Amino acid sequence: MGKTRSTTLTSAQRLGSLIKSARDIMRKDKGLNGDLDRLPMLTWVMFLKFLDDMEQIREEKAKLGRHKFRPAIEPPYRWRDWAAKEDGVTGPELTAFINYEETTRPDGSKGAGLLAHLRGLQSANGDDRRDVIASVFSGVSNRMESGYLLREILNKVGGIHFTSTEEIHTLGHLYESMLKEMRDSAGDSGEFYTPRPVVRFMVQVTNPRLGESILDPACGTGGFLVETFQHLEKQCKTVQDRQTLQTRSIYGGEAKPLPYMLAQMNLLLHGLESPELSKANSLAVRIAELGDKDRVDVILTNPPFGGEEERGILNNFPEDKQTAETALLFLQLIMRKLRRPGHGSERGGRGGVVVPNGTLFGDGVCARIKEELLKEFNLHTIVRLPNGVFAPYTSIPTNLLFFDRSGPTKEVWYYEQPLPGGRKQYTKTQAIQFEEFEPCLKWWKKREENERAWKVAANCILENGCNLDLKNPSAKQDFEHLPPEQLADDILQKELRIAEIMREIKEVLGRKP
Repeated sequence: MGKTRSTTLTSAQRLGSLIKSARDIMRKDKGLNGDLDRLPMLTWVMFLKFLDDMEQIREEKAKLGRHKFRPAIEPPYRWRDWAAKEDGVTGPELTAFINYEETTRPDGSKGAGLLAHLRGLQSANGDDRRDVIASVFSGVSNRMESGYLLREILNKVGGIHFTSTEEIHTLGHLYESMLKEMRDSAGDSGEFYTPRPVVRFMVQVTNPRLGESILDPACGTGGFLVETFQHLEKQCKTVQDRQTLQTRSIYGGEAKPLPYMLAQMNLLLHGLESPELSKANSLAVRIAELGDKDRVDVILTNPPFGGEEERGILNNFPEDKQTAETALLFLQLIMRKLRRPGHGSERGGRGGVVVPNGTLFGDGVCARIKEELLKEFNLHTIVRLPNGVFAPYTSIPTNLLFFDRSGPTKEVWYYEQPLPGGRKQYTKTQAIQFEEFEPCLKWWKKREENERAWKVAANCILENGCNLDLKNPSAKQDFEHLPPEQLADDILQKELRIAEIMREIKEVLGRKP
């Protein structure tokens, strides 16, 4: 009886203890420095165990159906061949097998090392599992120096049963908490993190439907895609619905090797069996050549801010809309990638995107992009987020743009998301909560102007140089308590506007600006 009780102790307790033990072991290894090293290491080890568990299920199904089965990973590179036995290969022999291009394998034969073999996998006959594995491991290395400690890690991960639905669900939650820890310790590397409450809000108001295609072209560790998958999963009623969800719903792109690998594992742990993620820069396409077959129903994303792309990438965009600001390049890509009305969608595609404040008031190239957005798309809502939502990763004020291809913009609704009472801004320890979006969610369905919401005619915005950085007319500016960066931002905007007016006056007087 006691034994039964110990094995049925919640998966959360057992798995939590197992993961903690694995991380404690990793802390002893001199080759790993902090969670930025430990989590990726644990991820690819779990990834291989997950694959082997899934392969064994597929093999059993193939036998029952009397079908030929071809494993994605052949012996002696399967988890069961080299990692499953607790007293199996260890020490220098283990690290040599994993790290070296050529080595003695656990079965005694000579051949490629584990990581070299995985990187070289190629798919055939329409089964792309091998390509996915090769892509995941193209950026992976074993940074653990001790093969003995690594053997201990393998034995811990061997206790995870990826065939158990309950364990997968629990591990998904544990993995999310580990991702958050990594981002919290990442500093500048945390640029791809979007707070979960913001993600959940954006998914809810955009409301992807089963049968639609959903894309995040800068998916980071997969937050938007996981939330969308769970949103669609609630809509599944039949086996066919689940097939639709698994095979033609969720798509992503991520150029950086680390978040790409973490996103793959994140989606696998949450139930997406074969994530369709592109390990490439989503901007590396000529947007003028994108056709209807390349378009999707929904795009939800938080593209990187402020980065600079190489000249070859800029050449993929119209000459008058080339810019070093990565967020503006992604905005153009999103606009082109949304499905047109009448091409598989009655009203066309729709999107939600996080943008920095500079996108709202920027002129020049930025203004030309916004002009196209207003004239050719329906920019129906801008949610202005309060200070510190993305702390500690950035202090830049951010906004959520929601638009679709149903026609040109007639009016833009603004909603100013307030800070909880008494607070000046969010911090790492006092982060935004999903419940704080409840008033906005209620307003979304029945829109009226109030102290937080107002609307502006599109033609007024166009006449004002496409400046979308419009303040709440009901708000009283408390300059004394404004954060320094916002105060500086307000002053800069006023100075820019004064300079623009002066230039216009000089032109009227026939002088050079």
